[in-house]
Amino acid sequence: MNAPEHLQHKPIVAVNDYDKIDGPHAHHTDTRALSIGQAQYDGNHISGKVWRHTGNKWSRQSEEMPIHRSIDLATLFVASLLASNGVKAPLSNLNEQVVDGNKLKAIHDYYLKHETIIKPKLEELKRVLDKLL
Repeated sequence: MNAPEHLQHKPIVAVNDYDKIDGPHAHHTDTRALSIGQAQYDGNHISGKVWRHTGNKWSRQSEEMPIHRSIDLATLFVASLLASNGVKAPLSNLNEQVVDGNKLKAIHDYYLKHETIIKPKLEELKRVLDKLL
């Protein structure tokens, strides 16, 4: 399914049919597309959008996030994964803090369980960052 162009967030670049490649949720998700585009809250800003569909209409549960927050979340995940391997936080300029050290292993365990899905996505992120930076 294609990202809608008639709603407030205006896609500039989209990943259509995302439900087919949505990691462990592929073929079992209501997420139909991802897009980068003009933010619905301010057309002068660029945001990321996760497009969810109920089967009948675009869901109000679709999430829009400013680009810097999306990048910060990716950074936080990688820093958390490093922390779960014993590297002391903070590891980034986000100044992340371990809130529950007893559950930190859960991040590592989750990564190991889903490594065949997550690792290629991290490698792809590194590959495109290496081209950009």
